[in-house]
Amino acid sequence: MGIVNAGPGSFSDPQGTKDPGALAERGFELQRQGAAIVDVGGESGRTDRPAVSEEEEAARVVPVIERLVAGGVTVSVDTWRPGPARAALEAGAAMVNDVSGLDEPDVARVCAEYGAALVITHTRAKPKVKDYADMPDVIADVLSLWETRAAQAVGLGVEEEQLVLDPGFDLGKRVGQSVEILTRLSELESPGRPLLLAISRKDFIGSITSRRPAERDPGTLGAVEPAFGLRVGSVLRVHDVAGTRDFIDVRCQLQGNSPALSALAPEMQREAG
Repeated sequence: MGIVNAGPGSFSDPQGTKDPGALAERGFELQRQGAAIVDVGGESGRTDRPAVSEEEEAARVVPVIERLVAGGVTVSVDTWRPGPARAALEAGAAMVNDVSGLDEPDVARVCAEYGAALVITHTRAKPKVKDYADMPDVIADVLSLWETRAAQAVGLGVEEEQLVLDPGFDLGKRVGQSVEILTRLSELESPGRPLLLAISRKDFIGSITSRRPAERDPGTLGAVEPAFGLRVGSVLRVHDVAGTRDFIDVRCQLQGNSPALSALAPEMQREAG
């Protein structure tokens, strides 16, 4: 899953272009690099910025989503509110990536209405609020909230097969808890649903490497490794799609999960010129 930020204030690219055409072209480039899904967000999750109106958030993402869907891209919308979710699904998005842990139940109702996938994310913090809950066992807490919120979503009409589960790295968690989730990732397979691992450029990687967000792509690849031990499917939400795709391709080849290699084409053996 590649990332397109359609609003200002992202922790990773706060100065990036917000022109819908340029943003859509970025999404197409991510698809060419190997992204199966492009996640479009219109509001930063940063807790030091106030929430924008639902109308403003929708106005940021809809023109980008319309362009991407018309070009054959599978799109997810990163939102926790029902208004932008509905507008995005109406524009052709196929998934709602709700990082709030279903803080607004109407998001599930909208997904049920459109037959869209819904990401259930673990967090005990309210949207746009920095808060760290007391979690003696972070894995047990993740599984407990997933069970509760998934049952709520199904009760509101979402089909079981529409659900994707996200452990919520750094969301209401201290960096040590995010690292612990990665080291115990196999314990999160019990619900049997696909996992969304939104690990790219997270603070726990910055804490390990002492690097700012835009410099954390190499560290992100180290955090990708635990996903290879999973028996359930997983979606990797990353900024550096090309680098992650290369990492996956090489890792799969070493595991014997790729076709036999052929000789490298001569033009690929050295840089042009």
